[in-house]
Amino acid sequence: MPYKAEYIWIDGAEPTQKLRSKTKIIEDGVDPPIWGFDGSSTNQATGENSDCVLRPVYEVPDPIRGGANKLVLCEVLLTSMKPHPSNKRAALVATAKKYAKHEPWFGIEQEYTFFDGLKPLGWPDNGFPAPQFGYYCGVGSDEIFGREIVEAHSDACIAAGIQIAGTNAEVMPGQWEFQIGPVGPVEVSDQLWVARWLLYRIAEDFDVSATLNPKPVSGDWNGAGAHTNFSTKETRQSYEYVERAAKALGPKHDLHIKNYGAGIERRLTGAHETASYTKFSYGVSHRGASVRIPWQVAVDRKGYIEDRRPNANMDPYTVVRLVTDTICSTFE
Repeated sequence: MPYKAEYIWIDGAEPTQKLRSKTKIIEDGVDPPIWGFDGSSTNQATGENSDCVLRPVYEVPDPIRGGANKLVLCEVLLTSMKPHPSNKRAALVATAKKYAKHEPWFGIEQEYTFFDGLKPLGWPDNGFPAPQFGYYCGVGSDEIFGREIVEAHSDACIAAGIQIAGTNAEVMPGQWEFQIGPVGPVEVSDQLWVARWLLYRIAEDFDVSATLNPKPVSGDWNGAGAHTNFSTKETRQSYEYVERAAKALGPKHDLHIKNYGAGIERRLTGAHETASYTKFSYGVSHRGASVRIPWQVAVDRKGYIEDRRPNANMDPYTVVRLVTDTICSTFE
């Protein structure tokens, strides 16, 4: 019996790429083949030379359709079969291979905000809710909005075999977080993109949209980030390497900031548990630093670091590549 394969890819939208998908009906026993799409409709080609190629790179069971159906994440290629300029995955694959001996692991904390029309889910039609305080990891229908969507999303990730590590309500009503990892560089990036697709798709069923806007509401509200936790076999054995990893990010701070998501200056203001985007800092248990060394890591004298700079709308292929290259190159 034929099955449905949902081909998922990342488009060429600027400054923030978007997810696209379409369905292919495939005969039972046949693996998802290379396919194509109209790149002139996704900012990846011109009308007179519009064909782009989809090459499957990561497949999981489809938790929405069930049965033998699949979700198929693809990388975009030119018709020459070379990576498309919008394909950031290819560069990460090369970097991951280059530094594989260091056994890098990542865990990414994806924050996002549910919107009901033009306002965050749960916000009053006029005015503002109570100031942020009771919403973070809160409980109760007066402070928590969208939990049923979060539960459906986490169940779907588990059913798909995605290594989702947890979920929690965030500091603004309608704002949530899920975590992916710890897994390798390519794996965490592929899984995060598919988890994002599942979030958007499941929210459709509730007539709600999910956004990765790094500052969804201006004013006295935290923004939305994608804190990126990183370790290597060296940091997992020695605190010396934990500190070396944190310090290594400093000299390339500007390069990372430019590639950590559009609108980062609106979020990294130096307030609301962020460091200023203009300066680099690190510290133990310091949520106002660019990079935090967790308290338990300092106690255990080994572990990982948390790069708190990436925006919610960051491209994981790019962020993970930069972190891996910047730190592992200093361990060589």
